[in-house]
Amino acid sequence: MNESIKKSDRPPYGIIAVLMIGAFISFLNNTLLNVALPSIMKDLQVNTATVQWLTTGFMLVSGILIPTTAFLIQKYSVRRLFLTAMGLFTTGTILAGFAHVFPILLAGRMIQASGSAIMMPLLMNVMLVSFPIEKRGTAMGVFGLILMFAPAIGPTLSGWIVEHYDWRMLFHFVTPIAIIILLIGFFLLKDKKGKIDLQLDLFSLLLSSVGFGGLLYGFSSAGNKGWDSPHVYVTIIVGVISLLWFILRQSKLEHPMLNFKVYKYEMFTLSSIISMVVYMAMFSGFLLLPIYVQTIRGISPMDSGLMLLPGATVMAVMSPITGKLFDKFGGRILVVTGLTIMTITTYLFGQLTLDTAYSYLMLLHAIRMFGMSMVMMPVSTNGLNQLPRSLYPHGTAMNNTLNQVSAAIGTALLITIMSNRTESYGKELAASAMRKMTGQPTPAALAEMKQQIATKALLEGINFTFFISAIVIVVALVLAFFIKHAKAVEDSTGGKPGNKMATNLAEN
Repeated sequence: MNESIKKSDRPPYGIIAVLMIGAFISFLNNTLLNVALPSIMKDLQVNTATVQWLTTGFMLVSGILIPTTAFLIQKYSVRRLFLTAMGLFTTGTILAGFAHVFPILLAGRMIQASGSAIMMPLLMNVMLVSFPIEKRGTAMGVFGLILMFAPAIGPTLSGWIVEHYDWRMLFHFVTPIAIIILLIGFFLLKDKKGKIDLQLDLFSLLLSSVGFGGLLYGFSSAGNKGWDSPHVYVTIIVGVISLLWFILRQSKLEHPMLNFKVYKYEMFTLSSIISMVVYMAMFSGFLLLPIYVQTIRGISPMDSGLMLLPGATVMAVMSPITGKLFDKFGGRILVVTGLTIMTITTYLFGQLTLDTAYSYLMLLHAIRMFGMSMVMMPVSTNGLNQLPRSLYPHGTAMNNTLNQVSAAIGTALLITIMSNRTESYGKELAASAMRKMTGQPTPAALAEMKQQIATKALLEGINFTFFISAIVIVVALVLAFFIKHAKAVEDSTGGKPGNKMATNLAEN
């Protein structure tokens, strides 16, 4: 750790508190939107493949910008980055709140994403340099408690707002809070960081944007355009080529934008792979459950949000407990247990019927979230613990980037799987119904039959997608058995340059 930090063992709690509040409102906004997606689809007259862009578009911008955060964290002060991030997030929230067509709503979400993309790696890096390795699990657990409180109240709050007001109130509700946080940061955070002679390689930025952006756009477009569309496979190919070029270029730069040397450390590599696999699968519950309970079951947005509340609460309460258990027992036993629970519950979600009990859905979701609480923080913390301090900004940026990319790819694949299975099963049901039909049905009977076929086909699509998600989680479970307790590696530079955050925190 930097000399100036060594002089004070007390973490900068003031800075951490302000950053956590900013991150909290960002997380809250994300969970607010999930329950409202069916209402947005109906109001703006868009289908599932289109409305998913409110999620994948957010991830697209994040996937493009997060790779730059390693450079930004080293170049600029906490204050400047925080004010920029919250300023962008607030602007996007205001724009989305007044959107009356889908493109404007999407633009607002993407501007929000540009702020959130900076906020999370900044907060993670502050946490890493502020706490010693033996206390880091507990610190990350408290961090998780605060951030998981947002998902705990988000769906229920969203359901109540959507049921009683227009969905745009979700953004109007967040706007004044975001403005207050922005003002608090402006007056409380000090900016004493000296000038850092570090230049961003613009060609690397271009390659990174085309690479990650191409992958995200290609996979996200698959649900709407189909995998045989040139928009899909051409952008994915261009993205892969650009990404490979980007990686090769980083290895030749003295100050890479994103340092891929983090993958020399085996526990970081393993944690990164497990996190990507889990992120690809975990969005099945977040995306499919609201569609099931509102579209198939006709449950109100408010009750839909209440159904998700116990699960999010369990995850929030478990976060600090998991952090302490991580410090005491390490990551493997927690991650293996958590992934086993996630596998079983995700498989059971693939057995839904037209009249599955509401209480059963609530309990199963809560158990799934209990398992998830044992996975995410322990996996990422164990991997980051092995890195030397100078690579913390690059490790956090790499994790956040790949998580966004894998989540977007997973979301696109899950929606595509659901849509394709729904369509194919719908054709099977329609053909079967036509064979059994005797005489000419009345228009009312024909309309009722079509509605029943559509509902059953959608249910089959959701169940099949949950089943595929369970298989994906099993892959992560197998990898989790190879987790070892990570030991910190000393900085080859003696802990001096590489990471400027320590000086920045001490001075703030």
